[in-house]
Amino acid sequence: MARPMRTGVLGFGLVSLPVGLYTAINSHTIRFHQLQRGTADRIRNRRVNERTGIEVDLADIVKGFDTGAEYVIVEPQELDEIAPGRSRSIDVAGFVDLDTVDPLFFDKTYFAGEPTTPSWSAPWLSRTRPASPPS
Repeated sequence: MARPMRTGVLGFGLVSLPVGLYTAINSHTIRFHQLQRGTADRIRNRRVNERTGIEVDLADIVKGFDTGAEYVIVEPQELDEIAPGRSRSIDVAGFVDLDTVDPLFFDKTYFAGEPTTPSWSAPWLSRTRPASPPS
């Protein structure tokens, strides 16, 4: 089953419905892997501390700006604070009839549906069928 690329809540006044955003088309681009010449062994990219050579967990990595003499560390919360007007919500401004618009304007087409993750499960969204009688 397809996984939603983003989940959220669609609100209509006082009514909120959990939704997932899915891509409506499949990508037909070719994706290559990096291989070592002569052996065809796959090459992996790892996050490794330059000084110690030890692999670093993703949660321990922060962004930093090199001033020349030192690095200025920037936390994700600080980046959120300096982006004025930025929101994590998607506002639907309107709907477009795809037959009247040039498809070159769209990179991908998406559709909204019921999220498939267990955290969004709710009794009013269950789609269970009654048991069929034995044949």
